[in-house]
Amino acid sequence: MFTDIFLIVSEMFSFTFLVRAFVVGILVALCASLLGLSLVMKRYSMIGDGLSHVGFGALAVATAMNAAPLTVSIPVVILAAFLLLRLSENSKIRGDAAIALISTSALAIGVVIISVTTGMNTDVCNYMFGSILAMSKNDVYLSIVLSITVFILFVFFYHKIFAITFDESFAKAGGVKIGMYNMLIALLTALTIVLGMRMMGAMLISSLIIFPALTSMRIFKRFKTVTICSAIVATACFFIGIVISYLYSTPAGASVVMMNIITFLLFWAVSGIINAKARREGTMKKAALVSIAVILLFAGCSNKKTPAVSAPVTVIVEDEVAPAGVDVMIGERLFIGQVNDVYRNRNDYLGKTIKLEGIFKYGEAGGRAYCYVIRNGPGCCGDDGQVGFEVAWNPPDEPSELKREDYPNLNAWVSVQGELKKYQEYGDSFLYLAISEINVLEKRGKEFVAQ
Repeated sequence: MFTDIFLIVSEMFSFTFLVRAFVVGILVALCASLLGLSLVMKRYSMIGDGLSHVGFGALAVATAMNAAPLTVSIPVVILAAFLLLRLSENSKIRGDAAIALISTSALAIGVVIISVTTGMNTDVCNYMFGSILAMSKNDVYLSIVLSITVFILFVFFYHKIFAITFDESFAKAGGVKIGMYNMLIALLTALTIVLGMRMMGAMLISSLIIFPALTSMRIFKRFKTVTICSAIVATACFFIGIVISYLYSTPAGASVVMMNIITFLLFWAVSGIINAKARREGTMKKAALVSIAVILLFAGCSNKKTPAVSAPVTVIVEDEVAPAGVDVMIGERLFIGQVNDVYRNRNDYLGKTIKLEGIFKYGEAGGRAYCYVIRNGPGCCGDDGQVGFEVAWNPPDEPSELKREDYPNLNAWVSVQGELKKYQEYGDSFLYLAISEINVLEKRGKEFVAQ
């Protein structure tokens, strides 16, 4: 079992974009779990949902302005967090009503802006439902810096956050500046929401804050132990969720949420057993042991159900191993993730030889014909997405007539190999594969890929 797990994880870490997803995802999950208990205890658990809608509105504006999404959304969401706090403290619009007011307004503004500019494209859907497997390097670096900042600030001001979480009046009487520390919680929450939107999407980010805290509170009662348990639960659920997403081609964000749901139900069941035993035995020491044993058993059972590998079978699929002379082999299992990584981090791939399989397509725009090798994938309206590369024997920006006899027939299943290059057209740069080899294959792979 442990050998299988090691092989699966080793294969996953061979993909650069998956490594980035793990690093950012674990950091964001950790930050969300640390703040979750304070927000739940202060009855602000839905602030994550509200701020994520504000973040979506900010992303819509950034998309319309062709600006960097994170650099626009971070100050906007922080401002919204402070505004929510002020509305709840100093006006007749309280708590949940203030969140609903700001979140629905921001969401409506975002949808209107998108509809009149870029339209509801796939990139917008990534922000709605999450796409951690399509992060640029700049997004990753910014996320790491901000996540570490959130973690350090939380640890440094831990005792003050603890005080205002349980009794603001007592903390205020003790000289704690509750206004300043409430603002700090709002700031940390806003940063975590913006970072988590890339991973979970605007629709699911609040689950990353709520579930770990509620799960830990089923068994543990002290603030410190609940916080520590929340951090462990959040990171474990994220890790297992991404592994499940990798094995079964399910959406990454939704897989993480499903693991949180399962863990919550498991802790809830265990807490009932623990409470019954505690009443009879007068101790809670055995409760922790029982919960840990059940969690380990659950993890073991879930791994046994994984149809991945059993030694000595190797995990890496043969057609996904890069042959000699090929720098990047785009395999079937993570087709969309790998192609997205090439487009988002193009400078790392330009000049490298890439090989992939897919459907050969012709297209025409501006009086010029184009050739593509693509696979169908999930788009904004179902399975209407197409993912792949433009391919050409000659540079597309050089005037030349397309000779159909030099290319395969329409809808043929082909294997294409070529160097990734770019060309200028319509005032923008586009990527294509300069073909060195293209072959028609009899055996067709998956024409529709999920990720």
